[in-house]
Amino acid sequence: MISNLTLNKQTLVERISQLARDKFASRAACYDRTATFPTENFEDIFNAGLYAPAVPTEHGGLGLGHQTDIFTLWMMTKELAKVDLSLARCWEGHANAQVIIAGMANESQKKRWFEGIVQRGEKWAAWSGEPQSQIPGQKVSLGTTIQVVDDGYILDGTKVFATSAPATQWAVLLVNSTGTGGSRHSNSSPTSVLMLACDLSDPSVSFDDSWWQPIGMRGTVSYLVRFNQTFIPKKNLIGYPGQYVIEEWQTRFTPQYGAAFLGAAEGAYDYALAYIKKQKKGHDPYVQHRIAKAAINIDTMHFWLRQVATLWETGQELEAKQAGNRARYITEALAVETVNDCIHACGARSLIQPSPLERIFRDLSFYVLHDNSDHVLSSIGQEILGQSFDRAYFNTHPTRQENLTE
Repeated sequence: MISNLTLNKQTLVERISQLARDKFASRAACYDRTATFPTENFEDIFNAGLYAPAVPTEHGGLGLGHQTDIFTLWMMTKELAKVDLSLARCWEGHANAQVIIAGMANESQKKRWFEGIVQRGEKWAAWSGEPQSQIPGQKVSLGTTIQVVDDGYILDGTKVFATSAPATQWAVLLVNSTGTGGSRHSNSSPTSVLMLACDLSDPSVSFDDSWWQPIGMRGTVSYLVRFNQTFIPKKNLIGYPGQYVIEEWQTRFTPQYGAAFLGAAEGAYDYALAYIKKQKKGHDPYVQHRIAKAAINIDTMHFWLRQVATLWETGQELEAKQAGNRARYITEALAVETVNDCIHACGARSLIQPSPLERIFRDLSFYVLHDNSDHVLSSIGQEILGQSFDRAYFNTHPTRQENLTE
């Protein structure tokens, strides 16, 4: 279901969809089983001319963005997620970094970094994760500290959930000048949050794959990354201090999670529909109920994402942020329900490898925990009730202003 796209933009979605069907789907199980980065897929995306979706056209990219056509980018993400949710997550990080550079970097930075993406196929990621609380059995604290020097910054410490860690050339790092915590877990002033572009070929940067043993999303290779006195030059500072927090940039990326959830739901639905027809289970009234609910859920998710995209593309920024959070909440709920309905319609054999539904179930179960949906919903309620809220990170005890952009 692709609605309200111009012919050339719909062609972009169809091109990446064909790659997903013809090549990426057959590779997904191997990347999952071996927990390896989908290198071949990224090479195919590059060779197909789809590698720089959010790079402005004047720099050689496709020019998709929140002021132009963000819906097409989300639908491209959805098509990847239909066959491999881990691949979609790696793609999201790569595309989101392009959005950040396009929106916040200076002209010299854009020329330098976009040239690497468009001409040399350099991969990017964006990393913030520095959870402050320890879990049972965890002996070492996580987090980074930053020291300001005359010509730049010296970074020490660790980040986790570093998507695409061993395969990327560059990462946008969200760090905090007042101590560990990055941005998501920081209670300090918004202006203490810095965005630094880190060249990952620096020998002071290393990766720990032993940390990454998850139930799903294994192909994202979201390792622990360690910085040992890593020097980052001042010319790699993106935007002004605190810009990512003050302008609530995270709200631009929240709906794209919904696009990935939608893709997982569509992948489960397509498999279930083919399974039901082959097994001749279509006359079972309970199967009919399950498949009807799944179809309606998928339509609903599409409508929500189209509405949020329209708000962004027509300059209604506040309304887009508000609707984006609601879409984030409802797409998670509907995607989880859809996958569950598909499993019940197909039966236990759908959860035995090599069924793709087994992998979709594991991946989606893990990925929806990227944000706590209870906190997402609470944040929406806080805003409706005129209370202090955190629209970008869904902090249950917001210390920032109620709305830094108003």
